[in-house]
Amino acid sequence: MSSIDEIRDARIKKLGLFKEKGINPYPAESKRELTLKEVVESFEQLENSKEIKWIAGRIMSIRGQGAIIFITLYDGTEKFQGLLKKDVLGDEKFNFWNGVVDIGDFVEIQGAFFTTKRGEKTIEAKDWVMLSKSLRPLPEKWHGLQDVEERFRKRYLDILMNPELKDLFEKKAKFWDATRNFLRRENFLEVETPTLEVTTGGAEARPFKTHHNDFDMDVYMRISVGELWQKRLLAAGFPRVFEIGRVYRNEGSSPEHTQEFTNLEFYAGYMDYKEGMDFTERMIKEVAQETFGMLKFNIHGNEVDLSPKWKRIAYVDTIKEMLDIDVLHSTEKEMMNKLDEVGVKYEGINKERLTDSLWKVCRKKIIGPAWLVDVPKLVSPLSKAKIENSLLTERVQLILAGAECTNGFSELNDPIDQHERFEVQRKLIAGGDEEAMMPDEEFVEMLEYGMPPAFGFAYGERLFAFLVDKPLRETQLFPLMKPKE
Repeated sequence: MSSIDEIRDARIKKLGLFKEKGINPYPAESKRELTLKEVVESFEQLENSKEIKWIAGRIMSIRGQGAIIFITLYDGTEKFQGLLKKDVLGDEKFNFWNGVVDIGDFVEIQGAFFTTKRGEKTIEAKDWVMLSKSLRPLPEKWHGLQDVEERFRKRYLDILMNPELKDLFEKKAKFWDATRNFLRRENFLEVETPTLEVTTGGAEARPFKTHHNDFDMDVYMRISVGELWQKRLLAAGFPRVFEIGRVYRNEGSSPEHTQEFTNLEFYAGYMDYKEGMDFTERMIKEVAQETFGMLKFNIHGNEVDLSPKWKRIAYVDTIKEMLDIDVLHSTEKEMMNKLDEVGVKYEGINKERLTDSLWKVCRKKIIGPAWLVDVPKLVSPLSKAKIENSLLTERVQLILAGAECTNGFSELNDPIDQHERFEVQRKLIAGGDEEAMMPDEEFVEMLEYGMPPAFGFAYGERLFAFLVDKPLRETQLFPLMKPKE
């Protein structure tokens, strides 16, 4: 078996044969008249009319010998069979093909369409042109790229050789289209907000820092899809806004976490979390149905049916039932003892982090779909407090297969309360908590001018990854990779 370098050297020599004939193996122009999908869809008409047409694509296979060669072309829309015969093309064009063409090359073929005795739709070539000469061989058809890092690094080959992966990314595009279409139909305005911020707001995560040379100051890549900016737009008089965009979190990698991903966030004036739960449940069901044509999914080995009305579970009560501890009134020491008892490692000893760690122990046992409600104020610095219990908030999260896949709440629009919560976050930062939310006093100033009651909601690539039952990195076209050493 030849090495990659030997194959590459041989193909470079074939480039010389083009030069000898004065032919450009990388022309800018293509005569293609039909995509291969269009050929398949109108094949009967093309065959009956005996029309001569130009088609094009990458050669995925070559078979045959002597005076007859069969090839398979692929142009990203469909695969199609081509036939080259020496007595039709003529000696010169046929022999030149044999001397210079390899699997992986992009070519265009002119010919008439017919059906073989085996019933295969085919084009019989009367002429051909090289569009792009490949210098490296494609992976073997049946084995493809086996190494995970190599697959991510050479995603173009991974997708080319794996039709299921191509279908995955087409579904992902459909997922976001369905989301966008639903919100537009519900009178939401799509907006764009800054990705560089002086303070990061809207989530609790460690940000990426960079330097703005013109202003000579440090700025941060956003960790939410413009939450504090979209709320400013509600104050500006836009009743409903949304954005689908990239966010950046300087955190560790896991099957459910990456440092860069796409999220949706929307904000609806005059809607509270109860109406928001009904609204977003309807939205997610429609998006799932539009994308996948079904509402039943296998997620991490669990059968999850989105069809019924989703049950609602309370944060504090659930922890009490599962771990026999009241996170609202327990001390940090009691919470640490409970975490030690159940064998969970934890970082940070402030009550917010300990509360979150205890909840995560319980969350893993919930298959869902279920709405998590009554989340403590301590872990919800932007959510409106409940009137019945000011230690809890009007926050909701969809739980699927042991994980939170969405986030939403009645937005806090009390400037005094918001300032006090930012002060709590400021103390957490001073204590070394790198994931605490950065206070934004200009946002508080906006609230003092007045913002209507509103419901905010977010979901992202994690929800899509759960529905297709894949690790998050697997659902990204080009995950971040360390350069090869």
